[in-house]
Amino acid sequence: MPGLVVFGRRWAIGSDDFVLPGAFELLVRLVWWLGILALYTVHKGRFNCPGGGLLHSYLLVLLVLLASIICALSALVYVSMQGTISNPGPRKSLPKLLYTRLFLYLPEFIWAVVGAVWVSDSSLHCEKTVINAIIGTVIASWVIIIFTIIGVVIVFDPLGGKKTFYLTNSVNRNLESSQSGQLLYNVKNTATRVWEKRIRLLCCCIVQDDDHRVAFTSIAELFRTYFSDTDLVPSDIAAGLILLHQEQDKMESCPKEPEEVLCHSPSSLATDDLDVELENAAHYMLFAAAAYGWPYYVYTNPFTALCKLNGDCCGNRPTDSDVTGSDRHNFHFGSILKITGLQYRDFIHISFHNKIYEIPFFVALDHKKEAIVVAVRGTLSFEDILTDLSADCEDLTLEDVLENGFVHKGITQAANYIYRKLINDGILNQAFTIAPEYKLVIVGHSLGGGTASILAIMLRNSFPTLRCYAFSPPGGLLSKSLADYTKHFIVSVIVGKDLVARLSMPNMEDLKRRVVRIVANCNKPKYRILLRGCWYEVFGGDPDNFPTELDGRSQDALTQPLLAEESLMVHRSPSYSALEDESHLHSPPQYPHLYLPGKIIHIVEESSSRRLCSSDIKYTARWSNEAVFSSILISPKMITDHMPDVVLKALNSLSQEHGSCISC
Repeated sequence: MPGLVVFGRRWAIGSDDFVLPGAFELLVRLVWWLGILALYTVHKGRFNCPGGGLLHSYLLVLLVLLASIICALSALVYVSMQGTISNPGPRKSLPKLLYTRLFLYLPEFIWAVVGAVWVSDSSLHCEKTVINAIIGTVIASWVIIIFTIIGVVIVFDPLGGKKTFYLTNSVNRNLESSQSGQLLYNVKNTATRVWEKRIRLLCCCIVQDDDHRVAFTSIAELFRTYFSDTDLVPSDIAAGLILLHQEQDKMESCPKEPEEVLCHSPSSLATDDLDVELENAAHYMLFAAAAYGWPYYVYTNPFTALCKLNGDCCGNRPTDSDVTGSDRHNFHFGSILKITGLQYRDFIHISFHNKIYEIPFFVALDHKKEAIVVAVRGTLSFEDILTDLSADCEDLTLEDVLENGFVHKGITQAANYIYRKLINDGILNQAFTIAPEYKLVIVGHSLGGGTASILAIMLRNSFPTLRCYAFSPPGGLLSKSLADYTKHFIVSVIVGKDLVARLSMPNMEDLKRRVVRIVANCNKPKYRILLRGCWYEVFGGDPDNFPTELDGRSQDALTQPLLAEESLMVHRSPSYSALEDESHLHSPPQYPHLYLPGKIIHIVEESSSRRLCSSDIKYTARWSNEAVFSSILISPKMITDHMPDVVLKALNSLSQEHGSCISC
């Protein structure tokens, strides 16, 4: 629902967000009140110790104060439970109750100070039980006050004042007037500065230069544009994702149409080609995973990795290869050796240098496949995250390539950096001098997969036989023309419901539109959605069939936005215009559609059997197309399916299965 407006500004919390925290505090206060009541009843008439009169008055006032707080909390929780996310009408009295509850903090604070002064008085000689109870009361009061202050800081919206003014006056304002235009410009500038400060705070531990400052501004503008047109609070988004996940699971449980099953039945020729590519992908995924260095090796071997690295790394100095960047204790290179199984003399160049738009990579000789492998590391640092988030589009201009188009800006700059190192520094010339008959293969996972794909496009003219294997690359990478051009030499491997492979600005806008729609039209209160969703995510079961206002509406009516959806939108945006009939037909999209590179192998989990300490998962793979990844899927596995160890496990499982079939 729209953010709660109190004290003249908007806050990042809804009026229906007080149910769960309020109920928890209510339980604590009730137990507290009963304990003080029992203490007072047991010691009634025995307050004749020095300071006993003050103690008697303190307990009586505390009982009355706690009773008042319990009543206020009960009313606050009850009102917060009313209505739905998009129908805050039944909760219109909540701000007054909230003011009342906040006002009660003042006497509670004063009484906590009085209690602290009383128990610190050494002249008191009352019973130890009573004094301990007062100490517990004082501590509990201070803990609740401190947590309340922390909560206020968390839900504080720096743009609350400006956004509230914009919302309350948007109906009567002509946005074409100079005054309104200036107001909107100021709001946008303020929002961009707020996001930029947040990003700088998150990246405070890294050295910042001009490239970082440009990236901060670009990313802040991206976040401002994406979040500025909705009036959702974080709990609304969480409820929307829960509803989308359950809706998605219900659709997946429906039987497929016969035509849909037939369209996924591959020909024998395509199956043979797929088996060959899966075998190659399983082999080269080791190089892509090795590019992560010791963090990946320790992650996959948590009990033995450090002992092995401490014992072996000192004797594996890469004296015959060119190494740049920091590798303290030789842990990175030692991990690469153990993961790939290569010798140190097989490495031509290793770069651990890492800055924004400059990511680590290595060049090695793969004698098993007779290939010169360029392996690019994926996201592993704040600098890499900034490279990922620099998601503006830019033109890729290459000689003799007609399929020029748009590419991801940050990843393209990272590919340009590696291209200059490989060509200008003569790294590839050195490699082909050693092994002139070998072919060139470029691999990478995640950010490394996207960088490897664009790097392969840049090197394609000079090395026509090169191959590229991109494991879990970002979805918003290449325009349609470039994606089609790369089908001849790039293979992308995607596992399950991988989020990153579906990440693009149009897909994010589509996700926002779907969240707004399903949240606005659900007829259940938010606390029930969240509780049922948590139970479903942890314990499973059947997806909840939440009724919505969409039920029973005609298809024509579904193309029109509901009033509930309008209440969640600050102003019309690219995502919201998709809900209308004609607006999106006459205006160009704000974000061009970018796609995955090359031919796509989609690996999905066919079945799984859990044992006591392990699980046996059976995978299946098929050729896919970019349309399958045109929407973000909500699932607990949307993150784990992206992890390099999961990708490698799936590929090894398919490769071993294919090998066993051949032997049979």
